[in-house]
Amino acid sequence: MQTLSNQLTLGLSLKDEATFTNFYAAKNVEIVTELKKTASRQGEKMVYLCGSRGQGLSHLLQASCHFAHQQQMSSVYLPLAQLISLTPEVLNGLECLDLVCIDDLHMIAGLAEWEEAIFHLYNRLYDEGGKIIMAANDLPKAIKLELPDLISRLSWGFVFQLHPLDDTEKLSILIMRANRRGISLSEEVGKFILTHCPRHMGTLFAALDALDKASLAAQRRLTIPFVKEVLEI
Repeated sequence: MQTLSNQLTLGLSLKDEATFTNFYAAKNVEIVTELKKTASRQGEKMVYLCGSRGQGLSHLLQASCHFAHQQQMSSVYLPLAQLISLTPEVLNGLECLDLVCIDDLHMIAGLAEWEEAIFHLYNRLYDEGGKIIMAANDLPKAIKLELPDLISRLSWGFVFQLHPLDDTEKLSILIMRANRRGISLSEEVGKFILTHCPRHMGTLFAALDALDKASLAAQRRLTIPFVKEVLEI
């Protein structure tokens, strides 16, 4: 049987940069506010987030865990996309934690054992006074879960749909991330990256990471010719 102690050795570590400070809230300020409340023994016991890939769902869940740690709360981040190859028994014992953040909930749709395990974990956490934050790619009734009781539970707390980012906001995020890395990214160069790279934030962050490493190695500023050379565009 895989239990909590086994689960915590699966390499599900939080990214250091996945904090609320590093999240560009824009129109999602209310969501961040409620997540902070839930991750500090206040607010709703259950928060459900949904949005499309690249909007920052995983970042927000990990940020909630980081924030909980700052409040001396125990927490765990569970990306179901990585755990689904295991048995639902990895969820056993998690009700002893203050906060459980479950990512990729849509991945278990139609998997009866997993749906039941999440349902029972929810109930155990609720009874023990713990809090749970879940994220999926759509609203609870749209992710094709088959357990009616689980669908019902997901609507008990706050349900938030993240607002999509426009290009101006994506540019601001790139510049903010660059500044936090100690990189000077001009608006002109940022717009060039947005124009010539896929506009999925994960891809843009990967491009920024590559540029950061190349800039340090070559001791060069981020100019359009240098970006063209490094990203081969």
